[in-house]
Amino acid sequence: MKAWIAFWNILVKDFRAYYLKPPNISWGLIFPLAWTGMFFIRSGAGLDSVPALLPGVIAVSVLFGTTSLLSVTVTFEKKGRSFERLLLAPIPLELLMLAKTSGAILFGVANAFVPVVMAAFLMDLSAVNWPTLIPAIVLIAVSSTFLGLFIAVSVSEVFEAQTFSNFFRFPMLFLCGLFFPIEQIPLWLRPLSYVMPLTYGADVLHASIRGAGHMPLALDFCLLAAFCAVLFAVSLRNIRRKWIA
Repeated sequence: MKAWIAFWNILVKDFRAYYLKPPNISWGLIFPLAWTGMFFIRSGAGLDSVPALLPGVIAVSVLFGTTSLLSVTVTFEKKGRSFERLLLAPIPLELLMLAKTSGAILFGVANAFVPVVMAAFLMDLSAVNWPTLIPAIVLIAVSSTFLGLFIAVSVSEVFEAQTFSNFFRFPMLFLCGLFFPIEQIPLWLRPLSYVMPLTYGADVLHASIRGAGHMPLALDFCLLAAFCAVLFAVSLRNIRRKWIA
């Protein structure tokens, strides 16, 4: 029971210290708005382009929201030695890191629904398959957050976390089928697409919103969950090896 009280206190502390700050809230609203407007104008196809663009904008909003905040906050706390005090807490390391990442996951899920709300004014969402869309958004947020955790544990400076994040994020924009099909990617680059978790999240989003998925949904969800487990396990291993040992 005490462990879960500690979990809740860490989560609340992170929300107050990081996620509920006005700059982060405004950034979480403006960033999806900017991406939506950019691709909407770039497509030049009018309102007919909204269903095709929405899955990509949702995925980008989650990816950048989670990785940016978590990789910076964990690195900042490690550099300021406040993270070392958390490691002394009498709770399992797994639960501690779940508490540290839960805020970013919730923030990413909230970010995802900003373009969804905007799209509701531009298109009919009655055909959206919500029972698959919502779990997909949650799993994308979890995998992106754990990617941010992996990045944070791998660097020592805040600016390194942002640079290393872009090493993963920008290839995902072009290789994961967010805004154009993977089949249009050069053949020699396609193997990279299938080792990125966002590929499978984007496929579920396209299937849920447009009915245009290319892989079985069960496979997408299983692989997304596998990426989450692997990224979390590797991050815990690195924490034990670099920060505790």
